Amino acid sequence: MNLLDNARAREAENGAPGIYYLGDLYKSAIIVIHQLPRTPETLWLRLLGRGRVKEQAIQELESLPPTNRWQANVIELVDKVLTILGTRKNQEADGEDEELMVTIDALYQEAIAQLREEVIPQLREEAIAQLREEAIAQLREEAIPQLREERILNLKGGG
Repeated sequence: MNLLDNARAREAENGAPGIYYLGDLYKSAIIVIHQLPRTPETLWLRLLGRGRVKEQAIQELESLPPTNRWQANVIELVDKVLTILGTRKNQEADGEDEELMVTIDALYQEAIAQLREEVIPQLREEAIAQLREEAIAQLREEAIPQLREERILNLKGGG
């Protein structure tokens, strides 16, 4: 008997492979990382695996373009997990964990550099354009009708 049998864990009928539910009483599941499908949704969990599973996940992460939304999410999640584990254990990482940490750190630094170079100036330009549009709209709503009223009064008073 294995751990899943001892825990009476069962795969959901239409669920993803590698996820075994412990029943309604516990409201939890056991995730068998090496059985998870190779999808973007499972990437961050597979990065926490071992051996070939982790190596493949690292390669997938590195191959994602910097603009891919999964890359940023995965980098952030794994960075947080590694920080927590490193702080909690305060230990030397094994070779696989060290490789993952180096990869995540490099990708994280690339993402930060890209934010500084591309995203922040773009956001600044968008914010300026929005403020300009709001100012013009406010002028149209408030100042122009007021100027019209003053002009009408001046015309009436001068005529």
